[in-house]
Amino acid sequence: MDTAVIDALRDALGDAVSTAAPQLDAARADQSGHVSDAPPLAIVTARSTADVQATMRIATAHRVPVVTRGAGTGLAGGAIAGAGEIMLSTLAMNGILEVSAADELAVVQPGIINAHLNRALEEHGLWFAPDPASKAISTVGGNIATNAGGLLCAKYGVTREAVLALEVVRADGSLLSLGHRSVKGVTGLDLTALMIGSEGTLGVIVEATVKLRGIPTGTVATIGAYFDTITEAAAASAAITAARLRPAAMELLDARSLDLIGAYLGVDLAGGAYLLVQTDGAASGDEATAALAIIRSLNGRAELTTDPIEGERMLAVRRSFHPALVATGTVLIEDVAVPRSALPAMFAAIGEIERKSGLQIPTVAHAGDGNLHPNFIFDGPTVPEEVWSAAGELFEAALALGGTLTGEHGVGILKRRWIGAELGAEQLELQRQIKAVFDPLGILNPGKVL
Repeated sequence: MDTAVIDALRDALGDAVSTAAPQLDAARADQSGHVSDAPPLAIVTARSTADVQATMRIATAHRVPVVTRGAGTGLAGGAIAGAGEIMLSTLAMNGILEVSAADELAVVQPGIINAHLNRALEEHGLWFAPDPASKAISTVGGNIATNAGGLLCAKYGVTREAVLALEVVRADGSLLSLGHRSVKGVTGLDLTALMIGSEGTLGVIVEATVKLRGIPTGTVATIGAYFDTITEAAAASAAITAARLRPAAMELLDARSLDLIGAYLGVDLAGGAYLLVQTDGAASGDEATAALAIIRSLNGRAELTTDPIEGERMLAVRRSFHPALVATGTVLIEDVAVPRSALPAMFAAIGEIERKSGLQIPTVAHAGDGNLHPNFIFDGPTVPEEVWSAAGELFEAALALGGTLTGEHGVGILKRRWIGAELGAEQLELQRQIKAVFDPLGILNPGKVL
């Protein structure tokens, strides 16, 4: 059967099909640290919608699972392939098909890198707002598949707010056109929104019409503030939100993070927590002044700058978080979100889990939207069971505070065992029924999410 599938793919797609061992092995892993038990059957590098359709028709005819993948930067194991599966790569479908300055939109293929799209938009004075930390290496298709967020989403929204329309290939190879180019549109059920964040389980995104914004003008102000404790810093971030201020970015790092970053950069980052606040737009100066006053009133030791170089120096502390952790071992990056007012309580819960488990859990948070990334560092390629146990306690704590298992990374493989705790049995079954409508044979990214 495997030979028949590969022959059918090669007859239809020629050199777009690879069974080379190095490529197959690379498809077994992403940035989550999870590795599948065996390599996939083949990799198809699609260059067009027609290639995707041909792949799905063959997969349906032979009842072969298909895992869609962009740049492989996922953090939940959602786009890794294993034995008997076809890896369908959309990375070569990386074109910008249209930019409309009048309508503030662009039509793009899924393989375009987020940062590459924004470089091309600069000449139009426009900007694609979703800003994941992986923007230099992640694709827009992957951003859509996981509903990616990032540093700026508290003010500018997550990916869902930036997608107007999608072209999606279904499991049987047919093509769906979803959404519209207009700003508004409420005709029928919103299947476009359903596809966003579905992690390749409902269809293959082959084209996206995305909403653009004008590049922010005015002064960018940056505040770097140190606190004695993470609880004080989290309280300050919650107070800034409660004051109806909307920074473009508001990032929070705990003491363990600062120790690791300081060692990585070779600098002394003295403090129990670090709060980074950045404002932009016409009201940037007033917002920064108000945020600075709140921070200082809550015992923060802060400096404010409008100098771009100095601002970038402050941002470098936050940007060095993940490289600093990777330099010390294998990293499991978790991703929970809670109401912004619950940030102090969630950090307290993480501290309690550290004390009970004996593990160190360096944590960074997108404080502007309550999205926390607790991290576990360990040796070797396999996540130890005591780490999963502590992660389970993290998830329970987030849910108890009215939060969620994942704010932006997705469920993939890594969080599948806990999804029922958040959704409940009735909703989980309903979601599985919805998947079956789009994928009756269960060949789209099986074993992921649901």
